[in-house]
Amino acid sequence: MTAETDFRVVFSHLGAVANYARRRGSADADALAAEVMTIAWRRLPDVPKSEPRPWLFAAARNLLLAEFRTRARIPHVAERDLPAPEFGELDSELRRALLALSPLDREALLLVAWEDLTPSQAARALGINPAAFRVRLLRARRRLRAGLDGDGPAPVPVPEVEGS
Repeated sequence: MTAETDFRVVFSHLGAVANYARRRGSADADALAAEVMTIAWRRLPDVPKSEPRPWLFAAARNLLLAEFRTRARIPHVAERDLPAPEFGELDSELRRALLALSPLDREALLLVAWEDLTPSQAARALGINPAAFRVRLLRARRRLRAGLDGDGPAPVPVPEVEGS
C-alpha cells in the first residue's frame, strides 16, 4: 500500500476522533481532530494500519491534556485531572453514577461503550497492559453498578476551568 492509501484508512476515523474530543469537553473538537490527523500523517509508519483508532484516541487524549493545561494554566495535568466528559442526554441517574466514578474508571467504561473499542484496543489507547485494562474495566463496571444501586461513593469533584 502507498502512504496515501494508508492515510485514507486513518483519515476515515476523523469523525470518531472529533466525537471523542467533543464528548470529553474539548474547546474545539474539530480542530483537535484535525491536529490528530496531522500528527498521524507525520507519524504514519507508527500508526497501526489494521486498528488505527486506539492510536488516534491516545494522540487525542494527549492533546486534550495539553488543551486543559493551557485553559487551566496548570503546568502539569494528569489524565485523572481532566474535566468530566459531556454526557449529553443521558439519564440523570446514569449521569450521577458516571460522575461518581474516578476519571480513570470513567474513561475505561467510555472507551468501550462510547468509542466501541475492544478491551485490548482500549488498553492500547491508554498505553497500558490489556490484563490491567480488563481489571480496571471490571472494577469500573462494579463501581458503576454500585452507584446505580445507590451504594456508590459521592461524586468526584471536577476541577473548575477558567474561561469556560
